[in-house]
Amino acid sequence: MAAGAAAAAAAAAAPEHKRGASDAATRRRRGPGPIATAYMVVYNVVMTAGWMVIAVGLIRAGLARGTYHGLYYSIEKPLKFFQTGALLEILHCAVGIVPSSVVLTGFQVMSRVFLTWAVTHSVKQVQSEDSVLLFVAAWTLSEIVRYSFYTFSLLNHLPYPIKWARYSLFIGLYPMGVTGELLTIYAALPHVRRMGLYSVTLPNKYNVSFDYYTVLIMVMISYIPLFPQLYFHMLRQRRKVLGTAEQSKKIE
Repeated sequence: MAAGAAAAAAAAAAPEHKRGASDAATRRRRGPGPIATAYMVVYNVVMTAGWMVIAVGLIRAGLARGTYHGLYYSIEKPLKFFQTGALLEILHCAVGIVPSSVVLTGFQVMSRVFLTWAVTHSVKQVQSEDSVLLFVAAWTLSEIVRYSFYTFSLLNHLPYPIKWARYSLFIGLYPMGVTGELLTIYAALPHVRRMGLYSVTLPNKYNVSFDYYTVLIMVMISYIPLFPQLYFHMLRQRRKVLGTAEQSKKIE
């Protein structure tokens, strides 16, 4: 009798569960509401403009100095501001405005924020390294394209060149950025060890130790399994998205 009651309860609950799942799926298909959409358009326009400011700053400083060395100082403040502003993307995923993985988005955003603040900002000696310009240039181009893509997608008017750039430029920019990031962390290692930056040694009253030098090495090693996975995922997405677009053009 108890089993029968449980079964009846489960049967009664099942349609509600299905309806809830169906409603959630419908909301995802419909996308964010008008207020959320307006907010996301403004956010993406601001971020696009911000990274364009960084791009213009790099070009102007390079032309004025006649060299590409040490250009980081000309865009340091806007780079920190707009890269830190990307933290909002994690919130967007968490509250459901953007239907993306919170974990994946968090990893991608935090890795850049980490490099911006915990490496480049904290270890002043690496700021003049050419590797910094390498990843800054890659980030700048990719972010201008990415935020432009999101803006036009939200407005339901996505030009094909921007769509193509979103799924094509990463082929060169992604390895370029990763190379710059790794070389910058590598250049920071001896300075971190010499200064004991962010490290805690024993003995101390809390009886804990922390070696930031080792953390940076572990971060570098983490690129080995993560980079190929993300890169080949983007290649699959490219074939899927651009392949479908090309087939549609042929049919038309």
